[in-house]
Amino acid sequence: MSGLNAAQQEAVDTLSGPLLVLAGAGTGKTRVITFRIAKLIKHGVPRHKILGVTFTNKAANEMKERLTGLIGGSIGTKNKYKKKAEQSENEPTISTFHSLCVRILRRRIEKLGYPLKFAIYNRGDQESLARQILREIRVPDKALKPNQLLFHISNWKCKSLNAKQAMMQSESDAQHLAAVGFERYQKQLKLRGAVDFDDLLLLTEQLFREHPDVRQEEADRFDHLLVDEYQDTNTSQYRIVKALAGEHRNLCVVGDDDQSIYAWRGAEVEHILAFAKDWPDAKVVRLEENYRSTEAIIKYANTLIRFNSTRHDKVLVAARPGGELPIINQWEDETQEAEEVVRSISNRLNLHGREPRDFAILFRTNEQPRPFETALREAKLPYILVGGMSFFDRKEVKDVLAYLRLLDEPDEVSILRIINTPPRGIGKKSIENLLDRTVREKVPMWDMVCGYAERPKVTARVKQGLDQLAAAVNEVRSVAGNHSLVDQARMLIDKIDYKSEIDRIYSEPDDRESRWSVVEQVVNALADYEQSRKKPTMTNFLDRLLLGDQDANSDKEKQLKKNAIALMTMHAAKGLEFPEVYIVGLEEGILPHQRSLEDDEAGVPEERRLCYVGVTRAEERLTMSMSLTRKKWGKARETIPSRFLYELTDQADNPNYAKCSKR
Repeated sequence: MSGLNAAQQEAVDTLSGPLLVLAGAGTGKTRVITFRIAKLIKHGVPRHKILGVTFTNKAANEMKERLTGLIGGSIGTKNKYKKKAEQSENEPTISTFHSLCVRILRRRIEKLGYPLKFAIYNRGDQESLARQILREIRVPDKALKPNQLLFHISNWKCKSLNAKQAMMQSESDAQHLAAVGFERYQKQLKLRGAVDFDDLLLLTEQLFREHPDVRQEEADRFDHLLVDEYQDTNTSQYRIVKALAGEHRNLCVVGDDDQSIYAWRGAEVEHILAFAKDWPDAKVVRLEENYRSTEAIIKYANTLIRFNSTRHDKVLVAARPGGELPIINQWEDETQEAEEVVRSISNRLNLHGREPRDFAILFRTNEQPRPFETALREAKLPYILVGGMSFFDRKEVKDVLAYLRLLDEPDEVSILRIINTPPRGIGKKSIENLLDRTVREKVPMWDMVCGYAERPKVTARVKQGLDQLAAAVNEVRSVAGNHSLVDQARMLIDKIDYKSEIDRIYSEPDDRESRWSVVEQVVNALADYEQSRKKPTMTNFLDRLLLGDQDANSDKEKQLKKNAIALMTMHAAKGLEFPEVYIVGLEEGILPHQRSLEDDEAGVPEERRLCYVGVTRAEERLTMSMSLTRKKWGKARETIPSRFLYELTDQADNPNYAKCSKR
C-alpha cells in the first residue's frame, strides 16, 4: 500500500458500507479501485465474492492486469507472452456492465420468454430489422430512415422506457412513427429469440424487477460491489447496481461529476450527485491531487469548471508545480487555424525532440478535422483520425460471423445475410417469399431453409441453393462433438467455398490476399479464445466478440499505438492523456454546441464539462484556438468566441461574455 496519498489511503481503508470516491481527472482512481480490492482480500473477503464493474473492455482489462500484479492469480494475463488465462472461479469478477448482464441473462432469461441461446444483434442486424419494420408499417424513407428509428429506440431504452411509455412521451410525428416501430421491433426481436445491445441492460433490470428470486440469487453471488465511472451510468445501470448492492450495502462507486459528458447516450450526472441521498450513511472521499498535468493547466481547468453551479465541491491540486501557461490563439478562418496548428506541431517536432504520438488535436464535431487532415498531409506528418472503420464492420467479418451463428443457433438475420453469399441462385423475390411464409406460418427461417417446414413454391435452382446451404451447415453441426471450434469454422468456410466469394468481388490479387487475411483473423480470434477457456462454446465466443465490437475503445487503443498525431473528438479523448494538446474551434455554436444553447440549464453545463475533459488531457502544454470566420455553404460567416475562453481566463466580467450567455 506504499505510494498512496492520504485521500487514496482513506478510500482503500474504507472496507464496508456505501462509499463515494470523487476522483478528479488524473488523480489515480484505477489505482484506488485495485488497491481496495487487494485490501478486501487481505482482510478475509473471499475473492469470488468481489465484483468490479466498469464501462469498457480496456478499463476492465487494465484493472485485471493491475490486480494480478497485486494479488496474483489468473484474472489478468499470465505474462506478456502468453494468451489471457481463463479466470478462475475463485477470483474477483471484473467485468463491463454489458458482459455482466450477458452472464446473468444466459442463466435466467428463459423467465422472460427468451431462449437461453439468444442471439445478440449488432448494428447491422438492427438496421436490417428496422428496415423490415418500416416496410411493414408503410413508412416512407423520407419520413423515417432505419438509422433514425434505431436512434429513437436506443434513446428510449437508455431511459428505461418501453414502447407504450415512448408513445406517451412522443411529441413530433417522427417520434410517434418511431414509437409504433419500437413496439414491432421489440416483438420481432423476441420472436427471433434475439436481443440488442441496449436490451442486455433493460432485460436484466426487468428480470430483477419481475423475479425477486433471480435478483436475490444474483445479489447473493457477491458481498462487495465496486463501480468505476459511476457518473456515466444510465437509468438501467443505476437500478441494476441498487438491486445487487441493496442488502449487503458494501458499494463503492468511483467517478467524477465534472467529467459526465454522455447525457446523449443516457448517462445521468444526477446519479453521482445524489449518491449520499440514495445511501444516507455513505462516506465521501475526494481525490484532488492531479498527477497528470502541470499547475498552469490545472489552474485553467479549475477556473473553468467552477462556472458549473450543480456539482460536488472539489478543487484539483497539481502534483507538478509551475509549467508553461496555456496559449490561446485567434485565426482568420478554419483553414488558417489548421495550417497554424500544424506549423506549431511541426516546429515542436523539429526543435523540441517530440514524437508525433505526443500530440493530440481535439475538436467538438466530426465535421471539423477536414482542414487539419489537409494541412497534415501537405506537411507530410503522420496522423490518425481516431474512430475509423471497425474491424467488425468489414463485409468478410460479418459474413463469417453469420455462418458461425448458424453452427450455434441459426437466427433470421444471420440466415438472410449469407443465404446467397457466395451466390447460390437465390434471388430477392425468393427470399421475400421465404420471409412471407416464415411470418405467416410462424416457423423458424432455418426450418424453411432445411426443408423441415414446407417451403413456398421455388424453382429447382433455388431449391438446390437452399439444400446446399443446409447441407454444408448441418454436416459440420453433425460432427461438431468430435472437432474443436476452430476445426468447425475451417470446415464450414471450406464447404461453402467462401474464398470464391472473395475472388468474385475483388479482381486485384493484393485485395484478395488482404480480404482473405481478414477471414483468417476471425479464425485466429476463435483459436485464441478456445485456447484460453476450459469449456469454450461458440455462443460465448460470439458474445465476447460482439461485446468487444460495441466497445469503441477497442479499436481506438489499436490506433493510438501508432507513432502518429491523434485527431479526435473530446468525447473520444476521455480517459487519455498527451504531452501536448490542441483544442480547436472554441466558438459559440461549436463549443458549446448549438444544440446545447437551446437547453442552457443542462446542455451548457455538459458542454463545459466536455471542455474541462479536453483541457485535462494535456500533461505539459495546452494550446486553444478559434477562427474569427468559418464557412457555411461556401460563405465566410463571422463567429463569436466561446464563452469558455472567457471563463478559462477568468474574464466573466468582460461585456462580450455577457453577450454569449444571453444568446
